[in-house]
Amino acid sequence: MATPDHLFNLRNNFYLGAYQAAINSSDVANLSQEDTLERDTLVHRCYIALGQLQFVISEIHDDAPTPLQAVKLLALYFSSPDTKDSAIASLKEWLADPAIGNNATLRLVAGLVFLHENDFNEALKHTNAGGTMELHALNIQIFIKMHRSDYAERQLRIMQQIDEDHTLTQLANAWLNLAGGSKIQEAYLIFQDLSERYQSTSLLLNGKAVCCMHMGNFDEAETLLVEALNKDARDPETLANLVVCCLHLGKPSNKSFSQLKLSHPEHVLVKRVSSAEESFDRALQSFSS
Repeated sequence: MATPDHLFNLRNNFYLGAYQAAINSSDVANLSQEDTLERDTLVHRCYIALGQLQFVISEIHDDAPTPLQAVKLLALYFSSPDTKDSAIASLKEWLADPAIGNNATLRLVAGLVFLHENDFNEALKHTNAGGTMELHALNIQIFIKMHRSDYAERQLRIMQQIDEDHTLTQLANAWLNLAGGSKIQEAYLIFQDLSERYQSTSLLLNGKAVCCMHMGNFDEAETLLVEALNKDARDPETLANLVVCCLHLGKPSNKSFSQLKLSHPEHVLVKRVSSAEESFDRALQSFSS
């Protein structure tokens, strides 16, 4: 008889982007030491996702186990430009330590950090061996960023062999369908099914909205994004997608872009717009001189 998975709800809510619900479901009695560590690691990752970085940094002490220390490094990395370099340096030092370098959470954090740095080869160096469903799913995200859908499909097949119904397998399938561009409707149906089976989260609403935009249904996409914004007014992907959607609809997008620029100045859309503005300014200066 299979042992019950006491952390299923916590883990599943985290995967779906229901971070507060995950935290609320984390008070589980009679956990083993291993499950307690996984619970604490997931809860602190939820707080990072909610933007409560300083709380995570102050809560995790220097004598905490490696997975929690790795999560603290992730919080330090995102907390300030001043701490980013030292966090990466510590991460590389720990990864080179034979005693802890193969820890799955540490490798996952390395993948997340180096993916954010757009250093895909360095990210894959630590994630490609897999070992957990999250690592396989992260591999798929990295391969999609590299435009290597062939490698992403191989990772998806591995996940499907392990557990075809796993939430991460379903999400990864939707990401790949979306990235390929030829199975947009299938991706939409996966996001819709997960919403009906569990709950409608900002992550799933954004997934459906992006599918709608790919299919040219910008009015429906806007409705979904406004719903997502009501759930989390600071979510960067919602704000970025709303900017794109409004531009296609011929509606003002200044408010959403200003919010994105203020709360997430490092977002790729903000950087692209800033770069374009700088190029335009240089062209004007060249023309005027």
